[in-house]
Amino acid sequence: MKALRIPLFDFPDVLIHADELAVKKHAAFRAAKAGDIAAAGALIADLANMECIEGIRSLVNLRAVELVSVHALESEGVNEIPASLANWIAEKLALPISRSIVQSNSVGHTGASGFERLAHQALFEGDVSIGQLYFLVDDFVGQGGTLANLIGFIHAGGGIVTGATVLTGKPYSVKLAPDNDLIQLLRNKHGIELEGWWQQITGFGFDCLTRSEARYLEKTPDADSIRSRLVAAGLKGSANLPGKQASVED
Repeated sequence: MKALRIPLFDFPDVLIHADELAVKKHAAFRAAKAGDIAAAGALIADLANMECIEGIRSLVNLRAVELVSVHALESEGVNEIPASLANWIAEKLALPISRSIVQSNSVGHTGASGFERLAHQALFEGDVSIGQLYFLVDDFVGQGGTLANLIGFIHAGGGIVTGATVLTGKPYSVKLAPDNDLIQLLRNKHGIELEGWWQQITGFGFDCLTRSEARYLEKTPDADSIRSRLVAAGLKGSANLPGKQASVED
């Protein structure tokens, strides 16, 4: 199964509640990440930001929106931070939480490199209500791929995503939407063959990359380096495709 993506050129910036270092140094962080519901609640109570609530309120704009939290399986257990943040937001804004959409695979993104994140895409399953508005909630935004895949999944099911918020993340990753100049720069540098190779494996083209993903690939020296690093990181479906790594098995 391949990730579902759409171009994100007009998607609003992700709202970040707290500094990454403050989150990771919090006494409850590790337990919350490993599935401790009480610890996750304590973490959110201390670090969730009311300014973000106002930002969410503005994006929701009195519409009938449902919150969707990312339920990621970590090596230690199910990460409870997104669910706790969604519960906190739901209480503040009187919004319902959708329980019907879940992540269907474990990708191990915590501490992963950029190529490992690109090689292991988060997938989702569940029921999407046609025409329903959704607002996404996660614990962290790095390259933004998980949010992009969830947006694509909901869109494919007929839903509409109005925005996203995370407890913490990289400040440069709040902008999921790339710009046309960056995508064209990536294509000019690495050639159309690489994009065809990428699209055959992942199911989407460079126009569906997040800004951080596109920048990461554009900064890589050449197309062969991208192919070899993605395959080394465990990219599935890479056998019998153009490039020096075509003979590597899944």
